[in-house]
Amino acid sequence: MTTIHILLPGDVDDPRHPSGGNVYDREVCTGLTELGWTVREHPVSGSWPHPEPEARAHLATVLGAVPDHSVVLMDGLLATAAPTQTAVAGGRLRLVVLAHMVGAHQDAPAERSALTAASAVIATSAWTRGQLIGRHPLPAERVHVAEPGVHPAELGAGSAAGGRLLCVGAVSHAKGHDILLHALASIRDLPWRCTCVGPLDRDPGAARPLPDLAEDLGLAARVTLTGPLVGADLDEQYAHADLLVHPTRTDAYAMVVTESLARGVPVLASDVGGVPLAMGRGPDGDRPGVLVPPGDGGALALALRRWLADADRRERWRAAARGRRATLAPWRETVSRVAHVLSGVADEPHR
Repeated sequence: MTTIHILLPGDVDDPRHPSGGNVYDREVCTGLTELGWTVREHPVSGSWPHPEPEARAHLATVLGAVPDHSVVLMDGLLATAAPTQTAVAGGRLRLVVLAHMVGAHQDAPAERSALTAASAVIATSAWTRGQLIGRHPLPAERVHVAEPGVHPAELGAGSAAGGRLLCVGAVSHAKGHDILLHALASIRDLPWRCTCVGPLDRDPGAARPLPDLAEDLGLAARVTLTGPLVGADLDEQYAHADLLVHPTRTDAYAMVVTESLARGVPVLASDVGGVPLAMGRGPDGDRPGVLVPPGDGGALALALRRWLADADRRERWRAAARGRRATLAPWRETVSRVAHVLSGVADEPHR
């Protein structure tokens, strides 16, 4: 085994700012240590992926202190938001970029500069890998996939009526909470309650109007915005949920989908990005829920109505979710794939 330097967003362990990327990074750090690697963590403060100049300067200092030819795993939020610093580091370090998403800050040239400077890229889904290869001149053999894993979890009980709806994710325009509220407004005649779990400060322009929108739509008493939850508090929300609703406009994978399926809870989600890969199918070929077009509130409302009005449908989705639960890969498989890439970079001549 060898030493690995891992550069992470400074809020990786901050319970006020949970994210799938942060969970992934922490699982990789922990898993590599368990495999016998010497892990040197370097959290970098800043508002990634929109860092202040001071944050980029700090990143350059951190990278500059890493010994020449070291293997460095760098979160893509840092790498693509600081392409100059990343490119300089790529000239003397064995740099591997962990790409959680595509176009994290809508700057394709910056993303290209960062990724082409790397010895290898690890994408968190096959969809993301395909997008990166299509957008940039990256050798296909240097772009790898290590999908997120799951931890074993107890099966959710589920209620007979199926009306306990759960939405997990930072409250933002990208995650489609506004679409969800409009869809819920059209099924006010049915019995349900919806809990939205996630940070409220990632996209204040989208989050701030939501309580007023819920009030205007007559949903204030039925929709709860909890803010961020982690650990046992988040587990409790999944345990009591009947259906995960993920109305996202874009998503490279959607770890919330597999977290839900790990508990046998079906999923209603947008058919976008890597979400279909995360949802997958059970051993019998059935989907553990349904996918609807992104941004289509009418289709989302219709799927919710069908779920709430049809007990047989609820049972079929639940059975498929339990089947899919049995096929989900553990985190140790994710870490093993990451370790394989890192070992290959460590063993090859430095470019």
